[in-house]
Amino acid sequence: MSGGPEPISAVAREALERELADLRTEREAVAATLRDGGDGEVGDRADQADELQRADELDRLGTRITEIEERLREGSAAGAPSTRSVGVGSSVTVRFEDGTESTVRIGELASALDPTLVTADSPLGRALLGRRAGDAVSYDTPEGRTTAIVLALG
Repeated sequence: MSGGPEPISAVAREALERELADLRTEREAVAATLRDGGDGEVGDRADQADELQRADELDRLGTRITEIEERLREGSAAGAPSTRSVGVGSSVTVRFEDGTESTVRIGELASALDPTLVTADSPLGRALLGRRAGDAVSYDTPEGRTTAIVLALG
């Protein structure tokens, strides 16, 4: 990506907010199963292992929650995507080797509902990030290496 805060699309924001709500609910449920620790009961090794596994799960959930919260803050601070170079949120018109042209949108999360969306971590998306109109990009496809030319940013 560009190194600075990247904008976030409305679809990606909604998906992250939904994931965040689900993770918070899951974290509450896992936290409720952990023992207080002050009851004096030690339990057997299986109980202790189960307790450690739930504590690890709680840590994993907390880490992911923090990542999402940071991404949502970053996306809010970034503003609109640049029209000088390709970044997350950009609309890009490209011409492929076979002469066809297509306008795609660079996004963070794949969406079956948006056939024009290219994720930033896909081969084409990675090749386009940071490029400007007139730049040629090369990237790998299942059929082999191919090129495209950036015609315009919208």
